[in-house]
Amino acid sequence: MPSVGLEFARIGFMNMLAFRLRYYTGIITYFINVTVYYFIWRAIYHVDPHFANFNFAQMITYVAVGWIIRSMYFNNIDSEMAEDILEGKITMVMLKPVSIQASYIARALGESAFRLCLLTAPTALLLWLLFPVLAPASGPHFAVFLLSLAGSVILVAALNFAVGCCAVRLTSILGLLRAKFWAQDLLSGVLVPVTLFPAPLRQISRLLPFEHIGFTPMMIYLGKISWRQIAEALALEAVWIAALLWFGAWFWRAMSRRIMVHGG
Repeated sequence: MPSVGLEFARIGFMNMLAFRLRYYTGIITYFINVTVYYFIWRAIYHVDPHFANFNFAQMITYVAVGWIIRSMYFNNIDSEMAEDILEGKITMVMLKPVSIQASYIARALGESAFRLCLLTAPTALLLWLLFPVLAPASGPHFAVFLLSLAGSVILVAALNFAVGCCAVRLTSILGLLRAKFWAQDLLSGVLVPVTLFPAPLRQISRLLPFEHIGFTPMMIYLGKISWRQIAEALALEAVWIAALLWFGAWFWRAMSRRIMVHGG
């Protein structure tokens, strides 16, 4: 089975080669995003140098690292599943002697590996050269940051698979994809640190898996949480991964008992 998973990951990696230009322009897009946030936060910190318990360098590092890791954990398996179901290609996937969930998640991991090479690494280098991005709090913090980031990749893949399953019964999941996209970026802390949320939204956020996609790795990178809090966050991240993988497998079985496709 590991060899089968590696083959699906290889397919996901190779499929991305057809869209290389999109990732070159993606580097520019991420640079523009960070640049806009840089000037916004510079204006805020000109008024309050200790805003939100971050200094200016920490906040710019938070923003830069947030967009860098987003470029890696982002994947499109939910929209790919919807397209496969709509066009009837899902039947060919179902005929393969491997679980649907494992095949799509393995492809997502292959996509993340491709993104790491052609988008994440160049973007990180560009932002490091042009902005005052701090180094990790320490070597151990960076190692745990990478561990948490690996969990983020799997967490997003598991979440997207569950969303993609909805395409079995819905004519279109475009609205659902857009809602999930904005909710994920907001609640994962990419747009603003979760610590800036109003208290009620912060309480809701703690009950959801999104914090562990972006906010947890970024806080580990900056050394803004204690080792005990890091251990608790990693444990909770692992629980969410297991829960979403289980839910995705169950949800697919429940939704795929009757599939109607419009192509193929």
